[in-house]
Amino acid sequence: MARTKVTVIGAGNVGATLVQRLAEMEVANEVVVVDIPATEGMPAGKALDLLESGPVVGYDTKVTGTTSYEPTAGSDIVVI
Repeated sequence: MARTKVTVIGAGNVGATLVQRLAEMEVANEVVVVDIPATEGMPAGKALDLLESGPVVGYDTKVTGTTSYEPTAGSDIVVI
């Protein structure tokens, strides 16, 4: 099975909820959430929360949060 990657632009309430659902449903092997630089550690913090809840909820999707667009390279789907 091919590895898939989804990027979500925006780590606010709607974006973070979408990332959570994508991870829980295992729609992709990796989900990246990107927000503006002024939010500094917020996307990474939300991604870490979701990554750490994976074993409890029962998913193994890799979740990455960033304020840079480099980690989005190779995304199969981008949600704006």
